[in-house]
Amino acid sequence: MADRFWVETLGCPKNAVDSDKVRASLLDDGLTPADAPDDADLVVVNTCAFVADARRESVDTIVALADARRPGARLVVTGCLAERAGPELAAALPEVDAVVGFAGEGDLARVAVDAPRRPPRGVRDLLELPRAAPLAPWAYVKVAEGCDRACRFCAIPSFRGTQRSRHPDAIVAECARLVEGGAAELVLVAQDVAWYGRDTGQPGALAPLLRRLDHELAPHGLRRLRLLYLYPSEVRGALLDTLLELDTAVPYFDLSLQHADAALLRRMARWGSGDRFLALLDTIRARRPEAAFRSSFIVGFPGETEAAHDTLLGFLAGARLDWAGFFPFSPEQGTPAATMDGVVPDAVRQEWLAECEDLQGPITAAQRDALVGSELEVLIEGRDADTGAAWGRTHREAPEIDGRVQLTAGTAPPGRLVRAKAVEALGVDLLAEPIEELA
Repeated sequence: MADRFWVETLGCPKNAVDSDKVRASLLDDGLTPADAPDDADLVVVNTCAFVADARRESVDTIVALADARRPGARLVVTGCLAERAGPELAAALPEVDAVVGFAGEGDLARVAVDAPRRPPRGVRDLLELPRAAPLAPWAYVKVAEGCDRACRFCAIPSFRGTQRSRHPDAIVAECARLVEGGAAELVLVAQDVAWYGRDTGQPGALAPLLRRLDHELAPHGLRRLRLLYLYPSEVRGALLDTLLELDTAVPYFDLSLQHADAALLRRMARWGSGDRFLALLDTIRARRPEAAFRSSFIVGFPGETEAAHDTLLGFLAGARLDWAGFFPFSPEQGTPAATMDGVVPDAVRQEWLAECEDLQGPITAAQRDALVGSELEVLIEGRDADTGAAWGRTHREAPEIDGRVQLTAGTAPPGRLVRAKAVEALGVDLLAEPIEELA
C-alpha cells in the first residue's frame, strides 16, 4: 500500500476545498503527506475542466507529474476533467494508473491504491467529509455543490449536477473546526453561493447562515467572512443588509457579471445590464464607501458586436472595479453557446480582450494608489522570505486572487490583525507601516 501522498490542485477555490477533503480522507486511511510529488507513492491530480485553457493545463500537469514521479509511484487523476471526460482521458493518457470521478474522491486509498486489500466502505460524500486544520489563517468553505442556473456558455451543471446545499449545522460544525484550528477568515464558496438553500426550500438561507456564523464563532476567533461568486440579482434585501451590517462580513463583493450589454446578457441566459450593475454598485458604495468589487467578463461571446463591446468598455470606465478578469469565449461541448451563430473571429476576440485589460489596468492601479496614506486593517498571513517582515491582506484582497499588503516591519504572527498605514502602491500590492496589533 502506498503510504505517502501528494495532491496537486488546479482550478478554482471550490476545487481547493475538494483537495483539502481528499487529503483528509487519505490521512484517515493511514497515508502520510509527502514533501514533494517526486517523493510520493501516490500522486493525485485534482483537475479543472471549466474552459479549454484549463483542460490543457490539467493535461500538461498530469504529463509533467507522470514524468517526474518516482519509480513505482501511482498517478491518479480526479476532479472535473476526470468526471467530464474520464474514459477519453484514460485512453489518451496510458501513464495514468486510475481516473476517478467525483463519487470515488472520498475513498481514493481504496479506489486507486489497494482495493483488493480494503473492504468496501460505501461511497463517502466528499462535500461532507471533515478536513485537516488549515495551513493558513484562512480557509475556503464549500456551502453547496452544483448549479441550477442555465447560462448558455457554462458546462458545470452537466458534470457537477444541480445545486445541492449543505445543512447549516454541517457548515457551522466545519467552520467551528477550522476556526479552532487557526482560521481567522472563512471564505464561503459555491457555484452559486447566493442561491444557497434554494434547492432545499429555504431561499434566502445565506443571510441567516452568515449571522449564525458571526454569532457563534466570532467569540472564538473568527474575524472575517467573505463570499465568492455572487450572482448580481441576488445581492439585495436581507443578504445585502447582512453583508453591509455584520461585523465579520467584509465589504468585498465578487459579482458574477460576465458582460454589461443587456441584449448580449439575455443571449447568455443571464440577468442584468450595465445600468443595473452600476445602480447596485452605487447602492453599496453609498452605505459602505470602503467596499471593494471584483468581477469577471467573457469577451467575444457569439453575437457580440462592436457596439456591445463598447458598452462593456463604457461600463468598466464608470464602474471603477477594484479587480477584474477578462476571458475569451470558449465554446464548451454540450452547451448551447457552442453551436450559436455569430461567432466572433479569434483576432477580434483578442483585440477586444486587450482593450478591456488596457482600460482596467490603470483603474486597478488608481484604486490602489488612492489607498496610500490611509489606515488599513491587515490580517497577517506570513513573512517575507528576504526581509522577515510580515505580510497579509485587508478586506479588499481575496486570498490567492488579488494583491496583498507588505509591512515594512513587524513580527505579528499569522492570524493576527494589525493596524497599518499604507505608504506606497507596488503594482497591485501595497506597502504599509505597522501601527499596532489589534486584539
